[in-house]
Amino acid sequence: MDTTSRLLMLLDVIERGSFAKSAASRNIDRSVISKQISRLEEELGVRLLNRTTRSFSLTAAGAEMVKKAEQLRELLGETVRLAENYHQEPRGVLKITSSTILGRRFIQPVINDFQKRFPQVEIELHLDDQLVDVVADGFDLAFRMGEPKDSSLIARKIARNRLVLLASPEFIETYGMPTSIEELGDYPAASYWSQSIRVESIRYYNDNNEICELKTKSTFRANDGEVLLMKALSGTAYVLVPTFVIENEVKDGLLIPLLTDVKLMDYSPMYAMYPHRDLPVRTRLFFDAVKDYLGKEIPIWENSIPNFEQLYQGK
Repeated sequence: MDTTSRLLMLLDVIERGSFAKSAASRNIDRSVISKQISRLEEELGVRLLNRTTRSFSLTAAGAEMVKKAEQLRELLGETVRLAENYHQEPRGVLKITSSTILGRRFIQPVINDFQKRFPQVEIELHLDDQLVDVVADGFDLAFRMGEPKDSSLIARKIARNRLVLLASPEFIETYGMPTSIEELGDYPAASYWSQSIRVESIRYYNDNNEICELKTKSTFRANDGEVLLMKALSGTAYVLVPTFVIENEVKDGLLIPLLTDVKLMDYSPMYAMYPHRDLPVRTRLFFDAVKDYLGKEIPIWENSIPNFEQLYQGK
């Protein structure tokens, strides 16, 4: 292993926060990482880390070396991207991360078609509903619903994400069809809850176009949109969900939109995020393929709800 590789290994350890996590990401033993960092210190003739049995911290020299390693990684990445853009035919490995539902329903179909067109491109798809470190984990593209939290990434909004209120015919038979948003507040609801997001209310615009909020009576909470739909299908709760989780439940009459004359606030859009503006050919072509598949104005998932363009736009 050369000095460049060891510097990048040091950077990886710092970004991940531990030798063990860096080793796990490389599928090697922790001791290998430790030995290579020690070898780097010998080569440079300075101590880079202050180590104890349970933790480590950067020395002043180590902090400077990490800055240089960041610059080195960026330079190497630019060099590779520049070379790749001279290929007439896209090739190489494309690493993509996405939330689970998005990846399974909307990214995988694009991958299948893309690799038919460009068989020399290998694709790694990582599905995770938890945020990942795009740069440290070496991803070329990330797809997520919601406003990006990492300001170091370039983020492009690629599709809107409207909400819909749904209940099963059995639920409506039991509780009645609500005639006002206030009445809905007394009905049992299935709500999205996770470590980072808790949906405890319905946000909408009143007749004066002012933002209002109705506290829901949540009787069931889960961190998965498909599970919430299953709860609504059981007839024991209504649900407020983004349209991208709907398949044919509305078309088949299994779920019915409620209070369609209420103007609901949109949920956060779908974003594509990537580390660099100068995208390799394969990354740029895949990004364009995803946009084309999703639709330029009306996203593909809204087609699963008949006449949805006229729903939830206010009276």
